[in-house]
Amino acid sequence: MTTQIVSNNVYVGNLSYETTRDRLLALFASHGQVASVNVITDRATGRPRGFAFVEMTTQAAASAAIDALNGQEVDGRTLTVDAAKPREPRSEQRVRRYGGGRYSDRSRDTRRW
Repeated sequence: MTTQIVSNNVYVGNLSYETTRDRLLALFASHGQVASVNVITDRATGRPRGFAFVEMTTQAAASAAIDALNGQEVDGRTLTVDAAKPREPRSEQRVRRYGGGRYSDRSRDTRRW
């Protein structure tokens, strides 16, 4: 069964923390030309978060990669490969920062430098 998608972006989930960008590039390159690979990392630690996005140059290549790689075992984990959903815009509430940061209440901050 061929997956019909409208984007060249592919979501790759359930990645092992040891799976590298180069490993993903090699996996997807066998199904078409790869435009980019983005392994998502944690901002604080720099460790991979277990998923990535791969952009293929054509929709046909993206469909072929999804069909071939979804459910395949890579580095001891069974991959979830699907068409990437468009990123939803952030709500204003989520963008706004709440809570007490370092300088949230300057009247209590008595330090000098």
